[in-house]
Amino acid sequence: MRPIRVLVVDDSSFARELIADVLATDKDIVLAGEAANGKEALQKVAELKPDLVTMDIEMPVMNGLEAIEKIMALHAVPILVVTTKSDAGTAYAAVSKGALDLVAKPDVSIEAAHEFIAKIKMLAGIRVITHMKGKRLVPEPGGAVKPIFSRAAGERLVAIASSTGGPAALSIILSALPQDFPCPVVIAQHMADGFVGGMVEWLSKGIRMKVKVASEGECLSAGTVYISPSERHMEVGRDRKVVLTERKANDIYRPSCDALLRSAATVYGPDTVGVILTGMGMDGAQGMKSIKEAKGMTLAQDEKSSIVYGMNKVAVDSGCVGMILPIDRIGRELIRIVTG
Repeated sequence: MRPIRVLVVDDSSFARELIADVLATDKDIVLAGEAANGKEALQKVAELKPDLVTMDIEMPVMNGLEAIEKIMALHAVPILVVTTKSDAGTAYAAVSKGALDLVAKPDVSIEAAHEFIAKIKMLAGIRVITHMKGKRLVPEPGGAVKPIFSRAAGERLVAIASSTGGPAALSIILSALPQDFPCPVVIAQHMADGFVGGMVEWLSKGIRMKVKVASEGECLSAGTVYISPSERHMEVGRDRKVVLTERKANDIYRPSCDALLRSAATVYGPDTVGVILTGMGMDGAQGMKSIKEAKGMTLAQDEKSSIVYGMNKVAVDSGCVGMILPIDRIGRELIRIVTG
C-alpha cells in the first residue's frame, strides 16, 4: 500500500520539526514537504500533490484561512488544521473555508502522537467535497415560531450527533433556526479536548439561537443550543437537566453521541427528535435506534452532502432513520416538526 504523503505548513520551524518527527513514527506516513506560510503551501500543494495538508492558522505572507480557501478552490485536498487551543475560535473559521477537522499541536507524549497519527490516517482517505465550503443558509424573515402543541414547548428536544465535517454541517442547520425556536437543542460533536469553546464562539457569530457549552445540572431551555465538552460525556437527566459523566480511558468517541441520544430517548420518549450527521465510525447509531424505539422522530444527513458518510450510513442501514435529507433541508424540517 502506498504511504500517506503529508505536507506540513507552519511558520515555526520547531513546530514543523515536531510534526515531522511524529509522522516519522509511523511507517504508513511520509513527509512530502514543508512550507512556512500559506503562499508556499499553495505552491507546494500544486507541485507535490500530497494526500493531506496539516495547516497552521497564524502565519506571515498568507495566513492559514486564506491558504485553505485558495487550496480548496484550486487543488482540493484534505486539510487538517493544527493549532493551539488559544486560537480555537479562529481555527473553526477554517472549517467554513474547507478544512476537514482541527487538532491541537502535538506534544512529545506518546498518547498525543498516537492521536495525531490516527487523525491523519482517518482524514487522508476522505474524498474532499468542496460544495460544503463556506455554505450557510440565509435566515428567512418572519415572526415568532408558534408550536402547535398545547404542552410546553420545552417538552420537545432536538438531539444531534456529529463528527468529521460536523461543525460546518451544524452551522448550516442552526443558522436556519429562529431565535425563539421552541425547544432545546443538545449536541454531541466529536472534537479535540479544549476546543469546544472555540466552536461555540464560531457558531455564535452565525446563528440566532443562544449557543453555550453545557454545564452540569443546568435546566434545558427552549431557544438554547447546548454543546457537550469533549472532556466529559453529556446526558439528559430525568429531571431534564444536563448530566456530565466522566470519560473512561478506553472511550473511543468523545464526547459520546450514543450516550446523549439514548438518554434523550429515555427522558423525552416520543417527543425526542434525533439527528445524525456526517462522521467517521458508528457512534450515534445505537442512540438513534433508542429514539426510534421510543417513538421519537429520526433524521439523517444524506450521503451527497456528507463529508464522511459513516455514522449516518450505519444508522440508515440499520433501519432506524425515518427521514434522509440534504444538510440544507434539515433545519427547515426541524422547524416543521416542532411547529407543524
